[in-house]
Order: sequence, then C-alpha cells, then structure tokens
Amino acid sequence: MKKNRLFAAFTAAALALSLAACGSSPASTASTASGSAPASASAAAESFKVGIVQYTSHSSLDEICNAIQSELTSLSEESLAAGGPAIQFEVQNGQADTATLNDICKLFVSDGVDLIIPIATPAATAAAAAVQGTDIPLVYSAVTDPVGAQLADSMEAPGQNMTGTSDYIDTNKILDLALAANPELKTLGLIYNLGEPNSVTTIANMKPVLEEKGITAVESTVTNAGEVQLATQNLLAQGAEAIFVPIDNTVADGMAVLATTAIEAGVPVYTAADSMVRDGGLATTGVNYTKLGQLTAQMAVDILNGADPAATPVQVLNDGITTVNTTTAAALGIDPEIFDLTGEGYIAVE
Repeated sequence: MKKNRLFAAFTAAALALSLAACGSSPASTASTASGSAPASASAAAESFKVGIVQYTSHSSLDEICNAIQSELTSLSEESLAAGGPAIQFEVQNGQADTATLNDICKLFVSDGVDLIIPIATPAATAAAAAVQGTDIPLVYSAVTDPVGAQLADSMEAPGQNMTGTSDYIDTNKILDLALAANPELKTLGLIYNLGEPNSVTTIANMKPVLEEKGITAVESTVTNAGEVQLATQNLLAQGAEAIFVPIDNTVADGMAVLATTAIEAGVPVYTAADSMVRDGGLATTGVNYTKLGQLTAQMAVDILNGADPAATPVQVLNDGITTVNTTTAAALGIDPEIFDLTGEGYIAVE
C-alpha cells in the first residue's frame, strides 16, 4: 500500500473523484463527479483509491456518506495544492442485501483500492471479511459497538487492520428528555431489528436503566422497513406512552411512517440520531452524522498517510447536542423549551 505520500511533493494534477451517488442502486456505474476535472494518466497512477460501501439508503447513512465525500474532496484539494496526490473514491450501496455487500467489498479488493470505508455495522462486517489476507485497511463509520461486532479488540487499541468511528449513544440522556416531557412515564416502547447488533447492544444497555427508573419496557421487533407501522401499532396497543428508537438502519428506513403513526396516537418518539428527528421523531441528544462522516474521512486520510489503524483508537462522537422537531412538538402539544436541560439551548428542526 502507498504510505506517507498524501502530502509528498510531486507534480500536481487536477482532482478526479469517481463515485456513484449515495443511495444509488448497487448496479449503478461509478461516474466522474459533476464539476471535477479529469486527472491525467500519470496523476491517476499517483492517486489514492478509496472504496466507500454504504449498507443501505436512509437519511442517517446518506448524511454520513455525503459528509465523507465532501470531506475527502476537501482534503484531496488540499493535498493537490501542496503538490500531493489526489484521492479518488467510488461509492456503492448494498441496499441492505448481504450478498450484494459481500460482492461490492470483494470487487473493491480485486480493484486494488488503498482503503475501504464501510458505513454501518453490516457493511463493516462484510468489508472485514473481504480484506482478510490483504493489507487493505478499513476505516468504518457508524459502528455502534466495534468490540461486540468483533471489529476491534478494544476501543483504545483496535489491534486489527481497521479502525473508525462509533455512533454509540448515552441512552440515559435520551431518557432524561422523555422524563422531562412526562415525569410520570411508566411504559416505554422499544422498536428495533434483532438482526442488527448495534441495536441489540443499545437495547440491552438501556433495560437496566429503565428498571432502575421504574419504567416498564415493551418491545416490538422488525426484520424490514415494511413491518415498522405494524410494530408501532403493536407498541401502542401494549400501552407505550413514549417510544425509543436506537440507531437501527431498518427502523430508520421506516421512520416517517413510525413518526406519523405515533403522532396520530399522541405518543412522542425519541431517537438516537438527529437525522431521525428530522424524519418526524420528537427529540434526541445524540450523534450529529455530518460530523461523524467528516471525522471518518479525516481518519481515513491519516491511515492513507501512514498511521497504523491497529493503534488508532476508535473515535466516539457524542457531543450531547439536543435536537427537537418543533413541528412534531406542536402536533403533540409539547413545549420544546422543556428539552433545554442544560440551559445551552437546542437545535430546532421542522
């Protein structure tokens, strides 16, 4: 793999960024980005090649993917200005299909990419399998529990040829939001996909906290986005006074339906990501996915420039910013100001 060349001096060339848009089908063909100039043949040989594989299409992962591309573009321009190589990247989307994810990652390996950026735990797992026996590093994004997913020996020292960013959330802070709106909350609905390790870990960590607070958990699980509405109705039938959604790709894909169904019943939905609040959830104190994507891209460039992924700590981005959907709050008759628990304000979205 090319090392220590990102800002090494050699003849500068125009930037080439090859990509397929986030959210596109896995069969889409990578194309030259609009507004970018094609690189010369000699420059292309001195460019880094990065493969980006997105697990599926929904607002949270799309936000991460777009942020990664923007940051890589910016860093590549800086490199070129300093007389270094461009960063070429190609984006493919697995559309939540395991076989497709595996095929994409194998193709990246056979194409000889210098690094792979998988977005979300299932994509990271597929990429980790594909790079076995090679020296291609991974810098994953939005993997909630890298250790539990066997993608890191520890958060501080991953110990493998991979590192990245985690969207781990402090569920205590989200519960504080729910209790601010309803101090008498006794039943909380949990909706998630049992097949997503990130969700299972979050729910498992949350249950003891609920028990300590005297809140009963009722659950409804899904296997695909088409089941979200029925699962939501099931929670409501079980007496859920509020609903919590972890960082779950399946539920995120059906978030708009979940939010609409819950709002019609007068039940607030608290989420683990600000993107799901934009899709109709009431509030969150959690991850800003644009920042997460930017940080992932920065780490990827560090690895391309010679940093050892095995010794690069996994970064957890949880800045604790509260985001409130004011349209949802109005529909539920809730004053959004009650969510300003720190006196530092909140981000209002509609």
